[in-house]
Amino acid sequence: MTSAKEIEVRPIAKRDADALIRRVHYSGKVVRNSTLSLGVFLHGMLEGAMQFGPSLQKSNIVHLVRDTGWNGFLELNRLAFTDALPRNSESRALGIALRMIRKNYPHIEWIISFADACQCGDGTIYRAAGFLLTMIKTNKDLHIAEDGSIWRRRAADGAALARRSKATRCATSISPIQQRARA
Repeated sequence: MTSAKEIEVRPIAKRDADALIRRVHYSGKVVRNSTLSLGVFLHGMLEGAMQFGPSLQKSNIVHLVRDTGWNGFLELNRLAFTDALPRNSESRALGIALRMIRKNYPHIEWIISFADACQCGDGTIYRAAGFLLTMIKTNKDLHIAEDGSIWRRRAADGAALARRSKATRCATSISPIQQRARA
């Protein structure tokens, strides 16, 4: 049986990460401003990708942790893994990635990530990797129709909105990766 301890995490080209994310991530979309792409390999095969970059809403997020500099944090923009990876690979790969960032980018103090609870869970893998859950809120943009299809408010027609079957949530997590110096 394959173990999560057998995975290897290393930097990869953005185009390689983008290709895997388009193929595997539930949204099929990449984030253009990702600056760090890490590949997750099992037996030499690329089976996962993590992309980090500046937050799309940086001015709203920088204040979540007191005294954070403008470039003192990153957002985990995308995380996509194939089913070939063993159980617990996500949290193990995230832990390895955080250690790599701590070592190679000492100015990065923390990482923020968002989980779409109606698509991929409420952030359990992030918490397993040491992230702190900071918020769960109702996502008013997404609606699930009776047939299980997901609709965005601006793309859905009135009939689809009337048929929504349950509320959706978004989880926000933060991982502190550097210890702050004490004054």
